[in-house]
Parts: sequence; C-alpha cells; structure tokens
Amino acid sequence: MKILSFSLVMMLMTSSALAQEVGQPEETFALKKQPVVKAEKYMVSAANPLAVEVGYEVLKAGGSAIDAAIATQFMLNLVEPQSSGIGGGAFLVYWDAHAKKRTTFDGRETAPAAATPDYWMDPSGQPMKWWDAVVGGRSVGVPGTLKLLEAVHKRYGKQAWADLITPTITKAKEGFTITPRLASAIAKAQEKSLDLFPETKAYFFEPDGSPKKAGTLLKNEEFAESLSKIAKEGSKAFYQGTIATDIVNRIKTEKNPGILTVEDLSTYEIKERQAVCAPYRAYEVCGMGPPSSGALTVGQILGILEHFDMEGIGATAHGFHLLAEASKLAFADRNLYMADSDFISMPTKGLLSKDYLMSRAQLVNQDQAMEKAKAGAPSWKEAKLWAVDTQPERAGTSHISVVDAAGNVVSMTTTIETGFGSRLMTGGFLLNNELTDFSLAPSRNGRPIANRVEGGKRPRSSMSPTIVFKDGQPVLAIGSPGGSRIIGYVAQSLVSLLDWKMTPEEALRYGHIVNRNGATDVEEKSQATAHAEALTAAGHKINIRNLNSGLHGILISKADGLLGFADPRREGTAMGD
Repeated sequence: MKILSFSLVMMLMTSSALAQEVGQPEETFALKKQPVVKAEKYMVSAANPLAVEVGYEVLKAGGSAIDAAIATQFMLNLVEPQSSGIGGGAFLVYWDAHAKKRTTFDGRETAPAAATPDYWMDPSGQPMKWWDAVVGGRSVGVPGTLKLLEAVHKRYGKQAWADLITPTITKAKEGFTITPRLASAIAKAQEKSLDLFPETKAYFFEPDGSPKKAGTLLKNEEFAESLSKIAKEGSKAFYQGTIATDIVNRIKTEKNPGILTVEDLSTYEIKERQAVCAPYRAYEVCGMGPPSSGALTVGQILGILEHFDMEGIGATAHGFHLLAEASKLAFADRNLYMADSDFISMPTKGLLSKDYLMSRAQLVNQDQAMEKAKAGAPSWKEAKLWAVDTQPERAGTSHISVVDAAGNVVSMTTTIETGFGSRLMTGGFLLNNELTDFSLAPSRNGRPIANRVEGGKRPRSSMSPTIVFKDGQPVLAIGSPGGSRIIGYVAQSLVSLLDWKMTPEEALRYGHIVNRNGATDVEEKSQATAHAEALTAAGHKINIRNLNSGLHGILISKADGLLGFADPRREGTAMGD
C-alpha cells in the first residue's frame, strides 16, 4: 500500500466550522481529577462510588468477578437510574481464568413477538420521529439484564444470589443522596418529557414540579420491594410474576402504547455467543458480536490502522486523521451489514479478514479526508440485499470492569438506551426504549434494512465491552457508554494505550476525536482541539462539542498488577486490594 505524507497545513477556520451539536442525553458538567488506582489481587471499576464500593466488598469477601459485577449492577440501577438497570439489557464479555476460555453473554432486549417491520411507521406511512417514538410504552423491548445476571451467577457465582442484592435493598430503603450528575440529568430530561408520566414524575420531581436537586435524599421503597421478590424467587419473579404483569400493564399508556405481552417476557432467553476477536499487532482484541456492532466495528478500525505506523506517528493530527478515516470505512460497513445475526446472515469473518481490511486501508489518503466512505463490496451473497441504516443510538448506558483474585475478568456494558429510557417506571425501576435502536424505516429504495424491526429480534447495538489479550492472557478490560460513539471512544482508548503508550490517566483526559462516517467530532475544552485546524485543512468537517464518555477499565500486568481507571467526565471510580 502506498504511504503518503500528511501535510500539516495550518490555516484559520471560520466560526461556521465549529458547530455545537445539541441533544446529547448527558453532557460533561465537570472534568474531575481521577487518579489511577493500583491493586494486586482484585479490582472493580464502574460509574458510581456507591456501586463500586458494593462490588469491592464482594471481592474482598472472596466473591467472584461475576458476583461483584452483579452487586455493582443492582446498585447502579438505584444510584444511576438514568443509565441502566433491570428494565434494560446488557452484554457481558467473560474470561474464565481456570478454563482459559473467553465467552460472551447476550442479554439484549428483544422486540415483541407480534412486532412487524412497519412497527415504527406512522398512519401516513412515514417513519415516526425519534423522540416521538421514544416516549411511552411502544419503545420498550423485553428486558434482558436480570436474566443475564442470573444465568452467569448460576455458572460462575460463589456468593449467595440474595446476598448480592441485599446491599441495594438496604440502600433503597435508607435512601441515597442525589449527585450533581444525576440532578443535572433530571433537569435536562424534563425538557424531554421525563415528567410526563405520574410514577416517574413523583420519583424525580418535587411536588411543585421542579426537578429534585443535588443533595436531596432519594428513597425507593418500591424498588426495594421488587428486589426483595427477585432475591427470594430469582428472575422468575420478574419474567413470570406480578412484576411481569405490572410491566405489561404499564406500557399500555395513552401516549404511544406498547404491544409487549406477558408471554414475551416469560419466553425471553439470553444467548451465550462466541467472542468476536480481532488481531491487532501483538494483541487480540475481543468483544461482543452481533447483535452488537461493537467488536466488529472496533476490530475493523484497528485492522485498518494496523497498516500504518500509529506508534511512530503518535497522538498528532496525522494520527487522528488516520483514526477518523478508518472509522468512516468501518461505520460504512456497520450501517449496511450489521444487525442481529439470528435473523440475517452476517458476514462476520469476512468483515475482519486481513485481505479485506487491507483493501479498505488502501482507500485511506493520508493527505486528504474522504467526504463519506462507502461500504465495501466483497463477494458475500447478502452484500447487495441491504439498504444503509444510519439510525443512531443515544447515550443512556454504563460500563463495569472487574478482575477477581483468581484472575477471572468481566467487561460488561449495560443500558436502558437513552437517558431515562422510555420515561416509564414500574416497580421502582425505569423501562428501556431499546426498540428505537432498530431502524425506524424498514426499507430504503426498495431494499430492506438489515436492522429493521422483526418479532423476537434484538436491535443492533454499539456497546463494546472489550477484553484485550496478549500471549493468551488478558491485559485490559474496558468499555464505555456513549451511544454509537462508544465505538470511537473504545477504539481511540485502545490506540492511546497500546500504540501511543499513554497512561490510563493521560488517555482518558486527552479529549476525544470521533467520526461515524460524517463530520469529525472534537471534544471541546480538551487537548484534542489543538488538532482541529490541521484536520480542517485536510478536509475534515469539524464539530467542536461535548463528548461525554464513561470509560471504565482495568489494566492487568505482571509488573504493575492491576491499574483501575474511571472516566473523569463522570463520577465513577475504581477500588481494589
């Protein structure tokens, strides 16, 4: 492949080149100092200190990585309700140190059995507008998180199921203090109908209708009651009992009523799937395959970048140009080919083949940005059947990374889709709006869209829980929230840590540069803005904007032990011994 020079031409940008995108579900309101935490035996990193502390106590008492992840998730449901919980879904990537085996568990939500491809078409035959689709029961998919937690606990748990839930039950009854981040999210979501439904309004707002403020003690007796049933009866209480009936009744709202049934809940199953792994230099980067586009798209970005000397180029405008161009090419393939592989024939191996990625890398011009990449046209049978889907995902998500004393590793990304999901609450927890992750249009120009709605299908996701291996052993667990920008956040972090030899603290504070096959987003008020002029000169359309990642991870090495890190843009932390 011909390697061209990158001209770092500096020129003044007009103010119109800097556009602040609006509508992100959550913005960074404070970039705090977040030091790396060192440990020797075990570690947990997640998005809220109370949740991390619960996971840490489990590990300290001899619990497994799975036990700690379960306890952390339940507490996150309480103290970070806008992002994840039992009303949503999750993907979990797992390394079994004893068996020396990696696997993944798919707890993604599913569409109701009765759903059809025209699910999101309005009476005039046009796709509904996204926010109109979000609010109400129609956007709610069958939740999968609880079933996933129970399944992995039965296989890998050491502590009693009820014991992992008890701390959250206690805290729900006692109450927790609303953090500045949660208070900010509540206030912003009021503009997007968070106060529309009575149960949700009563929980997040004062009697006068004003959003509850930071420092307010928030109790959730109803959630404690739901969890008590789940602690005693397991997931059966949720998928077949009164909680299931309450969910079905709750989604029958006046605005946008849903069609999910008790049978949809009772027949839900998680899927254990083979991890999707992509070689990258001396490493193997493994994550979640379809219905997530995460591991495939991250793998494609890295597979394209492998043809360039990223270490020698460094964190320069040149390096970020290459990262953006590789991302354009990978997102072009993602938007055409990737969806639930149980419903469509997915060319997983083809997308990551070395020859194919070499051909994609040859499309990168190091001097000039391509306007928009086109999907590849390899000789896959299904390659010409699909129409492009550009449906974005929103950023209501969280990530948990855990390493236990036995060396088992969990990387789990968990979500209710956009912040506060469908806005509906029942049993003290929010219900997801995951069905808006499907394409709202079933077809385009006479061709079906791979990610269209179908009964029982799982919507495409960008969640990218990742475990990186070297010489057959895990060296890094990482993941992030951020909607479809998750892929860019994770890919840039991997390049920063593996190629550019940044410390975790340096990598997380640097600032994001993300491309989803369009404009190049550059994080405001960060080091990344120093590259904006050079990138503009190379043909990138630049948007300077708030980019609120939530990267939580653990580096694993013989020399340094465990290094836990949490994104300074949020309120998380890491703990370990």
